Amino acid sequence: MSVDRSVDGSVEKSEDGSVGEVVDGAVGRSVGVTDSPAARLQALFEGHRLTPTQRRIAHSMVRRAADVPFLSSVELAELAGVSQPSVTRFAVALGFDGYPALRKHLREVAPAESTADTASYNEYQQAVEAEIENLKHLAEILADPRPVAKAGRLLAASRPLPVLGLRAAASQAYGFAYFAAKVHPDVRLLNEGGTMIHDRIDAAVRAGATALLCFALPRHPREVVDTLAYAREAGLTVVTVADSAFAPVAKVSDLLIPAAVGTGLAFDTACAPMLLGRVLLEAMCDDLPDAQARLEEFDARAAARGLFVE
Repeated sequence: MSVDRSVDGSVEKSEDGSVGEVVDGAVGRSVGVTDSPAARLQALFEGHRLTPTQRRIAHSMVRRAADVPFLSSVELAELAGVSQPSVTRFAVALGFDGYPALRKHLREVAPAESTADTASYNEYQQAVEAEIENLKHLAEILADPRPVAKAGRLLAASRPLPVLGLRAAASQAYGFAYFAAKVHPDVRLLNEGGTMIHDRIDAAVRAGATALLCFALPRHPREVVDTLAYAREAGLTVVTVADSAFAPVAKVSDLLIPAAVGTGLAFDTACAPMLLGRVLLEAMCDDLPDAQARLEEFDARAAARGLFVE
């Protein structure tokens, strides 16, 4: 089953296999769509039935939204890890005569922004600027708070709450679980893969879990996709933070909220996913009536133990 992207960039399951807008569970027009390069690209993909290969191309285009209008079909194919003919078929699937027509359209609707202020930046500064753009895009997505509020309710209601993140996403899952445990009565961190991960999901379900939170970042481990599929089969509602609405985990997620990663350095940077995790914590606290009392209790015990240096 493929997915639809909601008005804010979040993703919910779709029955027809297309990529479109979801408003309160129904396919419809987007509201408050932002004018960022990534948002314009995602709007272009709406309503089209895309194959897994084509979704991979779309995912790569969103990640490099500012650069895509200036890439050749060969360069885009290399970026997405697909063949050049796949890029041509993708353009035709979107209604264009071929990739040159698609690129011409992209240049018309997404003209190059002035880079005068950053042209002299070194590679480290450019990486920081790219992360700032990712955070701005996240702020645009959060203009509609409904998906985050829905995620908060799902996470707060799940007792226990499994939190999954493997490989590159393990630190994101750990950070969320560390803070969530201060307000949620039973958080179970799943940050190591292997044959026992399904056993731990089974144990969580038996204990009453109803939802699972997943952090999924590139490169996406196959084990994460398989684990999320297993979790859904076990009856859990999967809430996912991923780098794109077209990430491989979208097809096995019930609610996906995207937060882009930076790709300008040797290793990806994940400021936006980390911040989104904190936003989800806030939303979860809003649905935990005793969250404030738990925090105050922790502070009192920490002071009594001299836990922190003031």
